[in-house]
Amino acid sequence: MATDPRRLAFLLAVHRSGGVLAAADLLHVTPSAVSQQIARLEAEEGLAVLDRGPRGVSLTPAGRVLAEAAERIEAELLEARQAIAALGEGVSGRVVLGSFQSAIRAVVAPMLVDLAEQFPGVEVDVREHEPAESVRMLRAGDLDAILLERDVDMDAPAPRGVHDVPLLDEPWRIVVPAAMPTPERLDDLRELQWIGAEPGTAADRALRRLARTLGAAVTTRHSYFDFDTALSLVAANQGVAMLPALALESDVPEGVEVVGLAGLGSRRIVVRHRATRHEPGPAVRAVVDAMVEVTRDRELA
Repeated sequence: MATDPRRLAFLLAVHRSGGVLAAADLLHVTPSAVSQQIARLEAEEGLAVLDRGPRGVSLTPAGRVLAEAAERIEAELLEARQAIAALGEGVSGRVVLGSFQSAIRAVVAPMLVDLAEQFPGVEVDVREHEPAESVRMLRAGDLDAILLERDVDMDAPAPRGVHDVPLLDEPWRIVVPAAMPTPERLDDLRELQWIGAEPGTAADRALRRLARTLGAAVTTRHSYFDFDTALSLVAANQGVAMLPALALESDVPEGVEVVGLAGLGSRRIVVRHRATRHEPGPAVRAVVDAMVEVTRDRELA
């Protein structure tokens, strides 16, 4: 006898709620109805799916296999509903997007133009935040998606419950005062005075990685988060800095030279969204896909 997939919803409710009574409340049916559906499921499978004891019920190994199958079916149905919604009257909704300056300029702003043409019903509210604050706000539900930066050589998997979509890998560059000799290889960076990046940022992690590559400690002064600040300090002959290519696409101050060297690595920009049974919704998915599209063929000098 084939399993009736509708009965799996009752087993899944028992698994999630911890008992028949709680499952009945969750499904808005009587406990007797839940017990009947579980009994019919066991008859169809020829196996017990619940262990019934004086302290309640728990899933048998067969019951766990069926509950996992039910979760996969539920997830696929949700994805199908989202796809159907996108084919219907169009995707709509409000997406609150957290990002930082260089990513807003290079990724978010161009994406908004294309998104408005393809999905006029999607409203994007852009909020500028430091990445650490964006992470907290995404976790709290105050942001729907966020852009983050990583030193790609020190990249790490996304935490449980969220998903990262890579957008860009951009090379690191060295910016030096024009009055100093131009570095020609990594070894020329030893014993230089560096402009310090805000701890925990991709630039800070990249500089610490570079120090390990050189086998020498780096000396820093000052502290910056905004790349324009670093450029101003370099122009004032306060030291050299390690900046990503996107930060150097706008006007570089007079008296600053940009140097590309093999072995500097790259910065990765990713977009992160919550990944649950109900998220991302169609509007968030549309925004993420639009950012992927706008960065797909982007060339960084």
